[in-house]
Amino acid sequence: MIVGLKGNVEHKEPTFVYMEVSGVIYEVFISLQSFSALSSGEVKFFISHVIREDAELLFGFLEMSEKKLFERLIKISGVGPKVAMAICSTYTATQFATLINNKDINGVKKVPGIGPKSAGRILVELNGFDVELLASSDTPYNKSFSEAREALESLGFKKDKVSKALSSCETRDTASLVKEALKLLQTV
Repeated sequence: MIVGLKGNVEHKEPTFVYMEVSGVIYEVFISLQSFSALSSGEVKFFISHVIREDAELLFGFLEMSEKKLFERLIKISGVGPKVAMAICSTYTATQFATLINNKDINGVKKVPGIGPKSAGRILVELNGFDVELLASSDTPYNKSFSEAREALESLGFKKDKVSKALSSCETRDTASLVKEALKLLQTV
């Protein structure tokens, strides 16, 4: 199973790249988010290796959170790699986490190839996954968010209420996030 590739991009188009790694050139499918963030020179992709009976496909992501979103999406019935890549191309992992948290069915329906039924099923299947997505990002804010979430859950608050309260907070450090979220949770 291939989980990562590090090499030079030989050819790139919006939906895929040809990547040379130690003399071997791989076709790696990418999202528009990854395409716009690609730089020249050596590139490292987190890879999701999808094996079907008629093909072996490599899907590359510059961020681990985008890879986690893709892999979680393809486990949902009726959502294949094409639809998962369309979601990753339309929204960043953080933006999609916000859609999940807000249960924004209209936001999910904006993705090409997703209708009302699929959008509803995706939101139901991913309920609570927004917290995991936000925690997997590497920014200091997300580390604080993750620590605050753990603290609030250890106090007995439910995951969905905690994530909703934390997404409404405007502060950035852990202590302030906990204080602000506690105020919000007590009003609910």
